[in-house]
Formats: sequence, C-alpha cells, structure tokens
Amino acid sequence: MTNEELNTRLYEKMFTEQEQFRDWLLSQPPAEILNHAYEYTVREDILMTLETRDLEDGQARALLKSGKPLKQIFERWENQEPSYMDTVWDTVQEQARAAEAKQKAKAQMER
Repeated sequence: MTNEELNTRLYEKMFTEQEQFRDWLLSQPPAEILNHAYEYTVREDILMTLETRDLEDGQARALLKSGKPLKQIFERWENQEPSYMDTVWDTVQEQARAAEAKQKAKAQMER
C-alpha cells in the first residue's frame, strides 16, 4: 500500500469515527452538546490537518491499528492545551495593544 493510500485509509477511519461522535452528540440534550462543542471543533481541526498533510507509513499504520485514533489524538491535544491558551492570551494582548494605540492616536488628533 502506498503512503497516499495509507493516509487516505486513516483519514476515512477517523472521518467515520467523527461521524459516529457527531451522531451521538446530536442525540444529546443541548447542555451536553455545549459541553462537547470544543471537543467536536478540535476533532474537526484534526481531520482538516489530515486532508493537507501525510504521516509517514509507519505512523499511519500504527494509528490505523488504534481503536479510536481521533479520540486518542484529541486526548493528547487536550493535555497540551496550555500552549493553546498561551496563544489565545497573546492574541488578547495584541488586540488590546492595537486598540490602545488607536485610541491614543485618536486622542492626539482631537487635540
């Protein structure tokens, strides 16, 4: 099996896993759906990366043998969330600095 075929097969397996998760999620009450909204979104992002990038043969084969590779990848991601939160915080600070600079410039023009 070629690398492209391995990665396509892995994507299809994980896509099916996501569809099953989605079906389960849609059968839940609204509050439970909200509790899993972040998970659903990150899982979608994981799938999106597999559309544009390929794993090495051994890596793809190993994930194909995993029971639920998408769930496992999400759980690993969730444990690394602080770096994500750092990025969110950096973005908040950048926007605050930009807003502050804009307001200062406006105040100077009004003088």
